Amino acid sequence: MSADQIGLWAGFVLTLMVFSYLLGDNFLYRLAVYVFVGLAAGYVTMVTVEGVIIPWINATLNSGETGTQIVGALPLIFGLLMLLKMVKRFNRLGNLSLAFIIGVGTAVALVGTISGTLLPLIGSTANSVRLDTANGFIIVLGVVCTLIYFQYLARRTPTGEVRRGLIGRTFGAVGEGFIVITLGALYGGAILTGLTIFSERIAFILTRIGGG
Repeated sequence: MSADQIGLWAGFVLTLMVFSYLLGDNFLYRLAVYVFVGLAAGYVTMVTVEGVIIPWINATLNSGETGTQIVGALPLIFGLLMLLKMVKRFNRLGNLSLAFIIGVGTAVALVGTISGTLLPLIGSTANSVRLDTANGFIIVLGVVCTLIYFQYLARRTPTGEVRRGLIGRTFGAVGEGFIVITLGALYGGAILTGLTIFSERIAFILTRIGGG
């Protein structure tokens, strides 16, 4: 039996082990999950070491320039501080690295959201209105109502109840409808994609096994 056939049989058996979850949580399903997580963790570690850490060390710490070496040492220092969070006595030192990561990550996410999502969305909406009035109106209505749905401004009524105004509730309900339709379409597309990939892989495995 060749290595390709061994790989095909292994993939087929692991697929059946995963689908055994349909009968309930069992040892075979957990074993397949452990194998997948272990392989994924090992692969990510190998790629990180060979593709990130080693090139970074060669380009910074081994560059021979003091400024570059200092910049290259900072991530290593932050990484060591993060490891100290596992030690109860020194876990507060790891908060420095965590605060730096959260701050930088928040800034990057904010800039990416504005430049990569909001601005293109505004431009696409404006182009849709200009090219097709009817579809553009639906898009603008969906965007506006969805944004209103996610705002939580409310006021206190004479009876003491805190609730949104009639206009806010109306547009929010329309926005909720757009969200439900969108999530339904995405969920349906994900199911169809998964079934297509599964049927293709099963057919491929059966063809290779039968031909081998």
